[in-house]
Amino acid sequence: MTLLDVRDLSVTYRDGDSLIPAVRGVSFTLDRGETLGVAGESGSGKSTMVLSLLRLLPKSAKVTGQVLYEGEDLLAAKWSALRTVRWNGASVVFQGAMSALNPVRPIGEQICEPILLHEKVSPRTARERAAELLDSVGISRQRMGSYPHEFSGGQRQRIMIAMALACRPDLIIADEPTTALDVMVQAQIMELFTELVRNSGVGVIMISHDLSVLSEMCGRLAVMYAGEIVETGPSRQVIEAPRHPYTEALARAFPTIGDPASRFAPSGLPGDPPDVAALGTGCAFVPRCVHAVDACRTKAVELWPAGDRRSAACLRVLDAHTPVTEGSQA
Repeated sequence: MTLLDVRDLSVTYRDGDSLIPAVRGVSFTLDRGETLGVAGESGSGKSTMVLSLLRLLPKSAKVTGQVLYEGEDLLAAKWSALRTVRWNGASVVFQGAMSALNPVRPIGEQICEPILLHEKVSPRTARERAAELLDSVGISRQRMGSYPHEFSGGQRQRIMIAMALACRPDLIIADEPTTALDVMVQAQIMELFTELVRNSGVGVIMISHDLSVLSEMCGRLAVMYAGEIVETGPSRQVIEAPRHPYTEALARAFPTIGDPASRFAPSGLPGDPPDVAALGTGCAFVPRCVHAVDACRTKAVELWPAGDRRSAACLRVLDAHTPVTEGSQA
């Protein structure tokens, strides 16, 4: 059953007299029990896109399109309806647990707060549930009176996950949940999310720069560039056999363990992400693409079928432009 259906979502920021299109025409669906990974460089629009789903962006952001949560458009919903969906229906594990947690309140109080706010339960019941949530993420309930600075980075991330589960939501949005954590703690957080999906059937949207994390954690992957989704499909297939040159470059940027050639000669991506306020016609990736042809500069691109359950916004997936016989650096 479809839990979330995002249709033609766009986000534009106003900067003085300028308009900055941070997210441009993004569409995707998420079923219950499904995990969708969102990858891309910094500035590609990942965080803006997911925060717009629950209308968590500042007033300077103009959001258009549709965000259908169980059939209800959250972008058009009244404040009271949106407030009910937040925490109860969908919750967010924010990027940077130390800055997301209140430093002057014990963690137990912070986990109890959404429970007391959204459910008609006694403080005692809320505290008991908070204790159970801490136990479920591997933090002793005896530490409910401790403050955020008394925990390690991995423990704080676990506390954020416990808070996200406080009101038993059907959808969890995790914004860079493993950033700045060591490899062992990353593995623990990934296993925690895997168990969460397996045991409770929640839908998860996970953002990360790390393709290895997303390939292990997520069944489906969406790659964003310049505010658009440029490729989507089953995670392993997208990473191992990318259809878009940008995805190919991201995958090459990670060295292969045990392969000296990969280790000593990693493949980077030349150039910088584009200024989205100055994009013209054609593909936004043209200035950095080694496969670009003249048509790439003029033809509007969109997500075209690129295999079983796969799509890519690249002319090379179209029969008329496959194979590309004359690749040129733009």
